[in-house]
Amino acid sequence: MSIDQSDADRANAFFLLDEVLQFFWPAALRAAAELRVADHLADGPLPVQDLAKAVGADPRNLYRALRLLATRGVFAEDAEGRIALTPKADPLRSDAPNSVRSGVIMVTDAMFWSTSGAITDSVREGGPVFERIFGVPFFEYFATDPATVALFHEGMASYSDSENLPVARALPLAGGTRLVEIGGGHGHLLRTVLREHPGVHGVLFDRPHVVAEHGLGELGDDTRWETAEGDFFDKVPAGDAYLMKRVLHDWSDDECVEILSRCRDAMHPGGRIYAVDTVIPEGNAYDHGKVLDVLLMVAFTGRERTAAEFATLFDRAGLTVERVIPTDSVMSVVEGSRA
Repeated sequence: MSIDQSDADRANAFFLLDEVLQFFWPAALRAAAELRVADHLADGPLPVQDLAKAVGADPRNLYRALRLLATRGVFAEDAEGRIALTPKADPLRSDAPNSVRSGVIMVTDAMFWSTSGAITDSVREGGPVFERIFGVPFFEYFATDPATVALFHEGMASYSDSENLPVARALPLAGGTRLVEIGGGHGHLLRTVLREHPGVHGVLFDRPHVVAEHGLGELGDDTRWETAEGDFFDKVPAGDAYLMKRVLHDWSDDECVEILSRCRDAMHPGGRIYAVDTVIPEGNAYDHGKVLDVLLMVAFTGRERTAAEFATLFDRAGLTVERVIPTDSVMSVVEGSRA
């Protein structure tokens, strides 16, 4: 028995079959990043043979990977058959002002690649699959491999660096504010905030081995900042305002309430909390946060949240969401105060 298909039916079927092959796009992007293809094209186009020799690759297979990337404007083949850098490929350069090379390599690393392949288990069971695959929870996994620690922090920095200036400019900080950045990593965001708000004093708070690698010295004025070491589930430094970027999305609701509660306990009267994350909009439209949310689903206990879900977290921690401040990036600032 044959089943007649309309043109629309066939088009929809092909759409799904084509979509399922799209994971080869980030795979090819990873190859280009690892081989530093963009670095070797910074001075101009190269024949594939010369480019392959420079990066240590097979000419034919290198061409095939780059030909796929070129379909989205990442690299291009010119009329003479040479491979050229394009504006969309330029951020893959290691020395580009907004280099994302480390971010591309991080997101396509086995810690995310392998977990994404087990997404059905995460959907079925309701939790991350990272520990089952790697033997320990995500953040404990770092302790087993220093190279992975470096990869994660470099990758996150490449994501965050393009967001930091818009976030810093969106923060409504008054002069004289003692601002504590919770889980601030190497201090890239705090450094940007202090440059944009000259009257603010910053405190970088994170684990000892993370704070040890901070870059706040680049400010050139060590009277405007200090570092503090500890565990944000235990106790945080006193301050007028608390800033946390891409922190709450790593943790479950109960864990987020613990973090927010520690900030509430330590904040000075009239204090504020600024939680910087993607805020998921209602409806079916594409949103960058919806993609990140699925990544988090398979690897972490956390998730991206809607404005209403942030309000619930803050309320449970004895805080009130005052407003959600958009930025000129994919991030928003959820501002809260003591209830």
